[in-house]
Amino acid sequence: MRFRNITSEEIKLSLINLKQITFEVTDACNLKCKYCGYGDLYNGYDERRSKYMTFKQARLIIDYLAQLWNNNKTISYRTRTYFSFYGGEPLMNMSLIKEIIGYVETLNLNRNVIYSMTTNGVLLHKYMDFLVEKKVNLLISLDGNGQSHSYRVNHKNVNSFDTIFKNIIELRTKYPDYFVEHVNFNSVLHNRNSVEGIYTFIKQEFNKEPTISELNNAGIRDDKKEEFNRTYRNKTESLLSSENYDSLSKDMFMNEPTTNGLLIYLHQYSGNVFRNYNSLFVDRTNLKYTPTGTCSPFSKKMFVTVNGKILQCERIDHNFTLGRIMENHVVLDCDKIAGTFNRYLNKIKPQCVHCYRNESCIQCLYYIHDIDSKEPVCHGYMDKNAFDYYSSSCLSHLAKHPYLYERLMMDVLVD
Repeated sequence: MRFRNITSEEIKLSLINLKQITFEVTDACNLKCKYCGYGDLYNGYDERRSKYMTFKQARLIIDYLAQLWNNNKTISYRTRTYFSFYGGEPLMNMSLIKEIIGYVETLNLNRNVIYSMTTNGVLLHKYMDFLVEKKVNLLISLDGNGQSHSYRVNHKNVNSFDTIFKNIIELRTKYPDYFVEHVNFNSVLHNRNSVEGIYTFIKQEFNKEPTISELNNAGIRDDKKEEFNRTYRNKTESLLSSENYDSLSKDMFMNEPTTNGLLIYLHQYSGNVFRNYNSLFVDRTNLKYTPTGTCSPFSKKMFVTVNGKILQCERIDHNFTLGRIMENHVVLDCDKIAGTFNRYLNKIKPQCVHCYRNESCIQCLYYIHDIDSKEPVCHGYMDKNAFDYYSSSCLSHLAKHPYLYERLMMDVLVD
């Protein structure tokens, strides 16, 4: 394999075609979830001070992007950009969300704008009319039934399930069409629930298929590792222990981790996947690759923190800042961003050369805890024996479920 670094021109192109900008409109929250990524288990984020993003901050980055967008052609005439709201709990700064949406609607942007939000649902009853009016896509955090949801407590240590469940029912009753089209659920897997329990509850109650996420295992405080290990639950192991594994796996399809892994394997190694007609005539052995599973800066999204930091996404350490919103302008240097990214790439490249999975790497650079050291260790590295085991596992899963080949090759588009 021949490796290549990224360029500042690629980063600018990603900004021009930005798929999503996410605003951390506040770091305040009306819940105190025991496993919160901004809670006691973790480090690597800015101190939570119940701050609220100002409209001036938001407008500066919107204007910066609007000028870039309107002065450059996008790669698609149907470019879509999501304006997303995050927290803390974003509904606690609803006044800013209304200002941002109102302002964006006054701009003649050369793209389709879609609004989305991740919310715990506690304040949903107060603002559902506006959310429905603007067709905001909602991702509601719900870990299953009352017991499954019991880590999501308020500041009085009371389970928030009853409040949230009542609000969801009210939303579905009042706006049934909106609920079907624009509402989805995200659930966190832990030692008080299971994949089967989560999936069955949300499917039966709301006829929705939840996204089920494991606890983030990056940035855990040294003094909290035992508590994390007690709370953590592996998604694959939980699924395999289900009483109705086969039917559940089939229903979950792409949300089932083994099937998702098979998708990556087939798309990368089957030799039967072509992104466009030109790729039919290209000798892949002569292509150059960027040796990492890390998203290229802004290729998927931009995350703006309440403190004005600009990052690649909301899931990485706040120390990996790519730019900032200053008092009256935005600092975003594509040359500097490319240089920093390539510096990290060059640190792990010696391992990538010998890694048998370098063409389908899923290791995020920012999750390598010692990436700033002289010789960081990539935990996604695979030698031949490990890769052979990985291949065997994928093909074994396919042999047990042969119907998956047609579905994965014909029905799934990998971005």
